[in-house]
Amino acid sequence: MPNLLVASGIFHPESGGPATYLKGILPALQKKGWNPHVISFGDSSRSHYPYPVTRIARRAYPLRQTHYALSARKLLDWADICFAHSIDLPIWSGPRVPRALKVVGDQAWERCMRKGWIPPELSIDDFQTSAGDWRVRWQRAARSRQVKAMDAVIVPSEYLRRMVCSWGVPPSKIHVIYNALPDLTRPTESRADIRAQLGWDQRPILITVARLQPWKGIDHLLTAVSDLPEIRLVIVGDGPDLPRLKALAAPLGARVTFTGNLARDAVSKLMVAADGLALYSAYEGFSHTLLESLQLGTPVVASDCGGNPELVRHGRNGLLAPHVDIPALQGAITELLDRRDDFAAKASTDMDRFAFQTMVDQTNEILESVVN
Repeated sequence: MPNLLVASGIFHPESGGPATYLKGILPALQKKGWNPHVISFGDSSRSHYPYPVTRIARRAYPLRQTHYALSARKLLDWADICFAHSIDLPIWSGPRVPRALKVVGDQAWERCMRKGWIPPELSIDDFQTSAGDWRVRWQRAARSRQVKAMDAVIVPSEYLRRMVCSWGVPPSKIHVIYNALPDLTRPTESRADIRAQLGWDQRPILITVARLQPWKGIDHLLTAVSDLPEIRLVIVGDGPDLPRLKALAAPLGARVTFTGNLARDAVSKLMVAADGLALYSAYEGFSHTLLESLQLGTPVVASDCGGNPELVRHGRNGLLAPHVDIPALQGAITELLDRRDDFAAKASTDMDRFAFQTMVDQTNEILESVVN
């Protein structure tokens, strides 16, 4: 049974793509014969897992990096392969074991955006070729160097495959494996019953589910619905952009609701009850949120960015809107709600492309090839 060190920056029950992905796939990889051990930043959790999880407290930056590196050093002695889910993790010491990396975005762009080193309107695509100062150039070079050093790179969309290729990574190292969700069950209550439980009336309700970061485009959604007075917006999630978004939403009063982070079954109920889901982000590698909404039968409006066009069939299971184009977004929202029943009937069709077992089998094949 090969030992699999899974290195991540976040892990369940925290929100975010890597946490959702790992919580689902690791038990399935165990059934394939892998022996996983997770190391991640985070506080202790009461959740129990069928594999060990080492959590490194988020103390001062040098302390947490050192603690992570020392813990990872011992695990690297044990591991047959390291499967990383972020760059810049302190897993550089220890023996040279085979390494695979899952890339779901460009952390150089995210860091430069958070630090204010690039203009807030600079898209992830334009960032790839923009000039930038020495800090930006250093971040891009460091990111590319780390990714090129991996034995295999997994990406969840063709869009990201093209981006990672542009970093100088040999195409033979890059493998597209679409994200998928395990054990997705529709709530037993009817849509009408859930709406009644929530106290929702017949007015159209749009839901968005995201970590509240500036590039998630929640501010654009607020601007769009402000001129659509019949629509209410429910915002599920938390994050550093929450105070700014609450200030922007204040003039809309009760038409906007912030729920904070919710358990998965509660989010599923909101998705089923809603008239539609909107995700108007400036970037998505491959969205678990869109995937879950469509599989539950709730149509979507999404930006035409990143991997969204690989998931949303425009005019069939939802609509794509240019980013940033508020009138186009308003038109897409209005059309989605006007044709809600038509879109909902087709929302969950053509989802066999994203079967969970297919994702597991393909991931297992890549990890085995790296070990061998």
